[in-house]
Amino acid sequence: MSHIAALLVLILLAAGCAPLPPSAPPQKPAPAPQAAFYLEYSFEALPGWPGATLEPSLRAFLRGCPKMRQSILAACERARAVPAGDERAAREFFEASFAPYAVIAPDGADSGLVTGYYEPVLAGSRSPGGANRYPIYGVPEDLIVVDLAAVNPELRHLRLRGRLQGRRLVPYHSRAEIESGSSKAPVIAWTADPVELFFLQVQGSGQLQLDNGEQIRLGYADQNGHPYRSLGRLLVERGELALENASMQGIKAWAAANPHKLQEALNHNASYVFFRELPPAEGPIGALGVPLAAGFSLAVDRRYLPLGAPVYLASTYPLSDAPLERLMAAHDTGGAIRGAVRADFFWGGGAQAGATAGRMRQQGRLWLLWPRGAALPAND
Repeated sequence: MSHIAALLVLILLAAGCAPLPPSAPPQKPAPAPQAAFYLEYSFEALPGWPGATLEPSLRAFLRGCPKMRQSILAACERARAVPAGDERAAREFFEASFAPYAVIAPDGADSGLVTGYYEPVLAGSRSPGGANRYPIYGVPEDLIVVDLAAVNPELRHLRLRGRLQGRRLVPYHSRAEIESGSSKAPVIAWTADPVELFFLQVQGSGQLQLDNGEQIRLGYADQNGHPYRSLGRLLVERGELALENASMQGIKAWAAANPHKLQEALNHNASYVFFRELPPAEGPIGALGVPLAAGFSLAVDRRYLPLGAPVYLASTYPLSDAPLERLMAAHDTGGAIRGAVRADFFWGGGAQAGATAGRMRQQGRLWLLWPRGAALPAND
C-alpha cells in the first residue's frame, strides 16, 4: 500500500471511518500507547501470597497453554507434570518457574480499576413469537473489517470496521440503525428482554435457554466499529441514577421503571456486538481462544499484559474491604479494558455470578508472573 493510501486509512480511523470533507485539515494518527513499567518483586512481598491456594490457578493457567506464546511454552511443559490436586507442587512450580513483576502504568500509577463480568443465561427461541421479538444477530454480510497491520505493524491490534457506500468506506450502522432493521445481519435466535440482550453484548458471551429445552452458547464474533459508551455513566450524568446505584442491577431497575425512556438510552451506546454459535465447552471462550475458568480468568489490556500469562491480583470483594488476592490467568480482553493496571474478573455464569459481577468496581494492583531468565514482554 502506498504512503498516501496508508495515511488515508489512518485519517479514516481518526474520524471514526467517516470520509473527511475536502476542506478538512490533515489529521495525525493517534500516538501509540506509552510503555508500562515492570518492577521486580519477591513472592514473599505479594499481598496474601503465603496463604493463596494455587492449584486451581495452575489448572486455569494450563487451559491457555495450547495458545501460549513461545516464551511461556517451557513453563507449560513443567506445569503439565504437576499432579492434579497437589497444592504444594503447584506452589513450587510457580515459585521456581516465574518471577513476579508489579505492573506500573505509564503515568506511574500502581493501582487501577478492577471490574467484574460473567456469562449471562437468557431465555429465547429459534424463531420469533410471543414475547421473543428481539433478534440476536450474527455477523452482517455487509460488514467490512480492515486489519491495519497491513498499514503499520504498530497498529496490529486495531481494525477498521465499516460498509461500502458506492466506492466509499463509511461507518457501519449504529445500534439505533441496526435495531431498526438497517443491517444485513442473520438472526441466530430471539429473546424477550432488550435489557438482558444489551448486557449480553456488554459481557460478550452467554447462553440461551431455548423454549424447546435446548441450550446454546453464544460467543463474540464481531462489532460494528462504534466506540463503547457507558449506559450507567449516561444515567448518572442525566440525574436518573445516583453514582452508587449505577451498577447492572441499578440500571435494570431503572429500565423497568422507565420503559418509555429505555430505547433512547440504549441507543446512546452506538456500539453493537454480533455473535456466533459455539460448540459446548467448559466455559465461554475468551480472546485467547480457550474456555474461561470461573474465578480464575482475567480480562486485561493485551498491549501491556500478554494473553495466557499468570497475573496476580490484589483487590477487594465487591462492596467490601475483604481482600481478594488470587493468582489468575490472562485469558481475555474487553473493549472497556484499557490501561496497564486495568482488569475484569470473570465470575462465571448465571444470575448469582451476574449479581456479583455487576457490583464489582474496586481498586486493585497487578503483578505479571514471567518466566525466569526470559526478556520481559514489550508493550505493544
